[in-house]
Amino acid sequence: MNPEKIYKKLLKKYGPQDWWPILGFKISSDQDIKILRKKVKVFSEKNMFEICMGAILTQNTNWQNVEKAIINLKKENLLSPQKILNCHHKHLKKLVRPSGYFNVKAKKLKMFSKWLLGNYQGRLKKFFKQPLKECRKELLKVYGIGPETADSILLYAGRKKNFMIDAYTVRLCKKHGIEFKSYDQYKEFFEKRLPWSNKIYNQFHALIVRWGQNKTSTHKKID
Repeated sequence: MNPEKIYKKLLKKYGPQDWWPILGFKISSDQDIKILRKKVKVFSEKNMFEICMGAILTQNTNWQNVEKAIINLKKENLLSPQKILNCHHKHLKKLVRPSGYFNVKAKKLKMFSKWLLGNYQGRLKKFFKQPLKECRKELLKVYGIGPETADSILLYAGRKKNFMIDAYTVRLCKKHGIEFKSYDQYKEFFEKRLPWSNKIYNQFHALIVRWGQNKTSTHKKID
């Protein structure tokens, strides 16, 4: 299995995915909500925090459900650590309900916000100034943050040179006869065989997700 070759083939087939999209919305006269997605080149603290919230909410659900939850938070102007922490747990559960497991996820959002405020005055830019290994080690100590969520936060919000593994990546490996026992073994496999680049890591993961969602393409090898 040649990850770099697969990356180039997927990029040629699907094109750039422009992840992570920052969300906006419009409400029509009949109260229907249209979700807007935009690519942001320079992230603000608010943009980075939104990505972190999305990375937590996307656990065990699809992105469409996460978008609904994020829009609910945006409609009430709650996308900041202090506002998440101040929001009554019962109300927060209601807002993130579309993402599933809403009781646990509401708690995770609050615990992440508490950690960020307590250690970095709510400033993600301050946190991300640290070396990658230190950031990852610290994130994994936060309630509800496992390896996949931590790596998603580091890759997309922190723009670190850090590859993430998800179920689609594991499926892709299995299609090519590659299986490991641990998350970190999959991660190391890709990082050793790809150029050390946030842009490539970002794009490749998004492309793997696109491939995984295309049911007609998941029955065969790519290379």
